[in-house]
Amino acid sequence: MSTHSHMPRSAWIFPTLAVLLFIATTIPAFGVGFTRSVTGVAFAAVLLLVLFGTVFAAVHHAEIIAQRIGEPYGTLLLTLAVTVIEVALIATIMLGDKAVPTLARDTVFAVVMIVCNGLVGLCILVGGLRYREQDFQVTGVNVYLSVLIVLATITLILPNYTQATPGPVYSAGQLAFVSIATVVLYGVFLYTQTIRHRDYFIAGDNDGDDHNARTSGKTLVVSGVLLLISLLAVVLLAKKFSLVVDAGAAAIGAPPAFAGIVVALLILLPESVAALAAARRNDLQKSINLALGSSIATIGLTVPAVAIATYLLDKTLVLGLGARDMVLLLMTMLISLLTFGTGRTNILFGLVHVLVFAVFIFLVLVP
Repeated sequence: MSTHSHMPRSAWIFPTLAVLLFIATTIPAFGVGFTRSVTGVAFAAVLLLVLFGTVFAAVHHAEIIAQRIGEPYGTLLLTLAVTVIEVALIATIMLGDKAVPTLARDTVFAVVMIVCNGLVGLCILVGGLRYREQDFQVTGVNVYLSVLIVLATITLILPNYTQATPGPVYSAGQLAFVSIATVVLYGVFLYTQTIRHRDYFIAGDNDGDDHNARTSGKTLVVSGVLLLISLLAVVLLAKKFSLVVDAGAAAIGAPPAFAGIVVALLILLPESVAALAAARRNDLQKSINLALGSSIATIGLTVPAVAIATYLLDKTLVLGLGARDMVLLLMTMLISLLTFGTGRTNILFGLVHVLVFAVFIFLVLVP
């Protein structure tokens, strides 16, 4: 397998373009921006291309650093990089001119559905078609699922059943408590994953990760700097991206939850590519680490971050899901427990998850 000593051009071109695009949209003299015209559509296309490219560049640099520091720290770094992008996008769109109090809820729910059904299902399907059955560490997956079930329940279901304020909203005190609880739980989970029970999250025969230990110090520094620039560029372009998403949703008559799915897909795309590649290499453990790790980080870090932002700016944060979505969430948790209960997967498990994901997307578009 080749080393990453030779950096692809896109890894530095896209972050540079993103910064230039942000500068061009900020200085009025350039007159660059999104409008509903031919030039506006052209700008939207360029913006989406640059934004996707920059997200991929960010993950590429995170991966270079990740391979140097080894598992499970590597997966953790990738997850945190993606979560920074996500919080920035959600906070920017939520706190914009038009109030979108449900965006954080819709995005977090979309992430859980995309990851636990779409991504997990595809990884198991791809791996199952190629290798018939694949193995993983049940103990590690059980840690992920127990944390994910608690986080998803207290942030997405419980707000509907509290009495201090009419649901689906937490009172300020309740939101503060839940935010602290999610951060503490996520912190203990990280301690378990990286220090206390590191062996739960590493496949037994997966010792071939040292092939990139030769990454030079110079490459590492360059990747570190470009990772920061890429993350910053995505954060700065988030506002422009939200305008394009709104216009796209209005054009196809999509419901408000559509924006949450678009944001979730943008954030999860690079991790999804990495997870699918790992499943094709018969390393389902890494696929599961990436997939379930990103959904836990999404709730564990996004909800507290957005809660702080909404509190400081005196905005409303709607967290409780509707009845239909709660049913989908509970079904997802139940089939996840069954899928990951034995330590072996096959294509039927994968197909079940993909089908549930298809139901989720269909019901968003045809409620």
